[in-house]
Amino acid sequence: MSEPTSGRFRALSEETLVVGPVITLAVGTFAAPDGTRFERQVVRHPGAVAVVPLHDDGHVTLVRQYRAPLDALVVEVPAGKRDVTDEPLEVTAARELAEEVGLAADRYEHLATFHNSVGFCDEECHVFLATGLQSVDTAHDGVEEQHLEVLHVPLTEALAMVDDGTITDAKTLIGLWAAARRWADPAGR
Repeated sequence: MSEPTSGRFRALSEETLVVGPVITLAVGTFAAPDGTRFERQVVRHPGAVAVVPLHDDGHVTLVRQYRAPLDALVVEVPAGKRDVTDEPLEVTAARELAEEVGLAADRYEHLATFHNSVGFCDEECHVFLATGLQSVDTAHDGVEEQHLEVLHVPLTEALAMVDDGTITDAKTLIGLWAAARRWADPAGR
């Protein structure tokens, strides 16, 4: 196997084009291992957390909410962006779980970290399994959350929704698959 060259790429500069409330759009200039310079559009994102609330009875809590970029209702796990500086991941997960679906958890277990679309965006999403669930007050933030529908379905049904194309959201796919693996093997082997 040949030696990877990715470590010899270098970021040279970055020009910010747009700063929005969620993302920043920039154009970066980079150097390839052979010295060739090239530009790429880059979306900077503060990151996100996603939570799979798994109840003792094997059900999961999901949401169906409007997503403007798709102009469609999307079934997802509760999630949100990391918009509080230096907030620990578990605290962000707990906040989002309470805000969106009115749940608090005794335990948060990190399941996965992934990058959504590495070709143009630096967003990193941290997925947690939440167990030991209790009801709390919701605090919907934003017009989409004010109109979301909370779904309580068996984990097996949620996985069937992945199979039939009802669920297409990446963080939800990853979260449900990882939660199902953990549910099948609680020791995490």
